[in-house]
Order: sequence, then structure tokens, then C-alpha cells
Amino acid sequence: MTDSVKLAPSILAADFARLGDQVAEAERAGADRIHVDVMDGHFVPNITMGPPVVKSIKRVAKVPLDVHLMITDPVKYAPDFAKAGAHVLTFHIELCADAAAARLVAAAFRAVKIAKVGVALNPDTPLERVLPVLDAVDLVLVMSVFPGFGGQKFMPEVLAKTRALRERGYAGYVEKDGGLNGDTIPACAAAGADVLVSGSALFGASDMKAAITRFRAGAESARRETTHAR
Repeated sequence: MTDSVKLAPSILAADFARLGDQVAEAERAGADRIHVDVMDGHFVPNITMGPPVVKSIKRVAKVPLDVHLMITDPVKYAPDFAKAGAHVLTFHIELCADAAAARLVAAAFRAVKIAKVGVALNPDTPLERVLPVLDAVDLVLVMSVFPGFGGQKFMPEVLAKTRALRERGYAGYVEKDGGLNGDTIPACAAAGADVLVSGSALFGASDMKAAITRFRAGAESARRETTHAR
């Protein structure tokens, strides 16, 4: 687990008519990363954005871009997202027949010079699916909603998978995405998550800076309490 939590506003909840301004607003508010949800209408029932949009965001963003690929062919498009400026690139374990296939995806991401490789798993996917590839990735994204649409309700039962990752000694980033807000973030941090993605609760806030400050304080407090309780 890293020394401090990272807040990653998800631009899926941003106003796309003024996306550059929204990214700048998130950074001024204290965002550590910008989370970019890429959906292809096949792996998930929605279509969002591709490499051209990521490239445009990269031109204005000062913090790293955390790109979450919810697409059926991540290897094919990895070079385009690398060129567009993705710092973190995450694929879904559900796309892979086995651990060997997942390792090939991770290796393909490394080959195009992605700085941080992530693997994601859906709420109903057993943690055991990702355990054989933990040494091949820098980040595990434990989804707390089913991917495809923003604004869904947080599923607390997935926290057990986050805790299990840390109990097994995984020292990389553990990311949580889906339904994160001021009420759910402390539980995520206490379970061991250190990258916290939030969309509607941040871009819909009247004061994003105050919201990020509150979320970070809640997460850090929960981490301290959990550490002291051990």
C-alpha cells in the first residue's frame, strides 16, 4: 500500500461540452489522477471515448491519465492509447481465457511503454482470477459496480476482495471504482484501497475542491484507524 491515497475524478461524469475546463477544475481541486473510462459497446453496453479524446485531454492535463479499458480487444488499441498519453492502462481479466492470456495482455502494454499496467475485475468475478498475474501488473482495479454506466450504487460486498489482496501481501496499487463518495470512501480505504475513483460525487459537487479535501481526509483517517487496530 502506498503512503497516501490518490483521488481520481472520473471524467465520465464531466460536462463534455467543456471537458478541458473540467479537467483543469479537477486538478485545481486537488485531483491526483484523471480517470478515463473507455467503453466500446461490446464488452459493456455503452460507448464513450477513444484515443483522440485521450490525446486531447493529455494536452491540457498536468496529472497522470488513468485509462480504464472496458473493451474487447485491449491489445489492439494499446499502442494508440500509449501514444495518446495514457499513464495507467487497465484491462479486464474477464476478457482473458486464463492467466497466460492475461500475462500476454500485460506484456503487450509494457511493450508499448505504458508506465503502469492494471488489471480490473467485475463485482461477480472471483479474486482468484487475478491472483496468478499480480506479479505482472502494478494495479488491481476492484470494481464496486458493474461497468458500463456512471451513477450506480456502491456494492459493499466487494470490499472483501480488496482486503484479501492486502492480506495476501499485494503491495501494488488497489483501485476502487463505482459508487464512491464521502460515505463509501472510508470503507474502501480501510480495506486497503489507495486509488479512489469518483465521478458523479465530484463533478456534481457544488465545490469540488471541498469534496476532494473531505474525501481525502475521510480516507486517510480510515487508513490510520485500521493501522492502529492491527
